[in-house]
Amino acid sequence: MFGYVRISPDKLNGEEKELYQSCYCGLCHTLGKRYGAAARMILNYDLVFLAMLLSGGETPDCRKRRCALHPVHPRCACEPSAALESAADMSVLLTWWQLRDGVADHGFWGGLKYRVFSVFLRGAYKKARKNRPEADRSIRMHLDKLSALEREKCAVPDEAADAFALLLRDAAAMQPEGAKRRVLEEMLYHLGRWIYLVDALDDLKEDSESGSYNPLLLRYKAENGELQPEDKARVAASLDASVRTMAAAFELADFGCWTGIIESVVYEGLYAVGGAVLQGTYQKSKRYTERQRKGRTQ
Repeated sequence: MFGYVRISPDKLNGEEKELYQSCYCGLCHTLGKRYGAAARMILNYDLVFLAMLLSGGETPDCRKRRCALHPVHPRCACEPSAALESAADMSVLLTWWQLRDGVADHGFWGGLKYRVFSVFLRGAYKKARKNRPEADRSIRMHLDKLSALEREKCAVPDEAADAFALLLRDAAAMQPEGAKRRVLEEMLYHLGRWIYLVDALDDLKEDSESGSYNPLLLRYKAENGELQPEDKARVAASLDASVRTMAAAFELADFGCWTGIIESVVYEGLYAVGGAVLQGTYQKSKRYTERQRKGRTQ
């Protein structure tokens, strides 16, 4: 994943901000407890959002905990839950296959950093695969499809985005059968589509210089990694359409204590990030730049 799914802090009250931070810290501790210290390095905002979507909506139990980053002043962290465990499992599986793509796509020396990190994550991946065999097969299948589209130089952005969208949609299977799962399938599909297209847009300049696969470069004319205004408007309209569909689905389910936080993402955060990427003002956190950009094959 990529870290594009951000809250809008100005839209949250103090209690909601603390609850979001507790979920973030809770997922970090869950990753560490479930998969070891190295797995905590793969924590990102996107999977925190997934944990909230998968939660039942009841206010979670939280307690203050210390960690390596906060050894003196403990922070509130949500206690382990099925939703946090599901998000932790997905974090490991997604990162593992993204790393394996990095090894395959960059040759020996270029893929060395992916190979090294894979060594540290191999044990965690084996455990996550055992915990979630269906999710592992789904991720591998959809990433294989992305690789095939890359080899074909597919110039239809929506085809490539669809493969990643289906990958994320399948995470809804962690929710019990029923109306809530159908809502999550719709939300996660369009979130995956949005993430894929935003990442492709964010990487236009880099991919135009390196020659890496980017369906937007094949579909539209770009000068120095910059789309023409009319093409940029088309991509913006496509991104907004997915966010609006997510919002429509979101209104059909009750997310309990997480409602205000999810609203801030769907109605504010995604638009803010998408707009910043379109304008070229978005700054991706250094933590994710190299480690988490492989959800889209290159």
